[in-house]
Amino acid sequence: MSDVKIQDLLSKPRSELTEYEVSILEEHELTTGPLSILQTATRSHSQVLISCRNNRKLLARVKAFDRHCNMVLENVKEMWTEKPKGGKGKGVNKDRFVSKMFLRGDSVILVLLS
Repeated sequence: MSDVKIQDLLSKPRSELTEYEVSILEEHELTTGPLSILQTATRSHSQVLISCRNNRKLLARVKAFDRHCNMVLENVKEMWTEKPKGGKGKGVNKDRFVSKMFLRGDSVILVLLS
């Protein structure tokens, strides 16, 4: 679709768009916007590194996602650092494997295609 047509759709309120125009606009946003990283990872079955608000990192394959960054993940390696209870000494790197996981989008800080 031409850039002029997309710009016309972007300038209108969504309530004035037809169902077809909304679908065109959503497809454009998925292929060019920030969610294009997740779209690429889903289609190519490549791994992503996700940084979460609980200070943990997830290395996983994205099976599905939505506009809120809710994700269904497979083959997840969750990584974090635990500090000793006394607060002295170095932190210990920990990890665990989870075969399938649903990640709520509000806990996502950053997504990197790896």
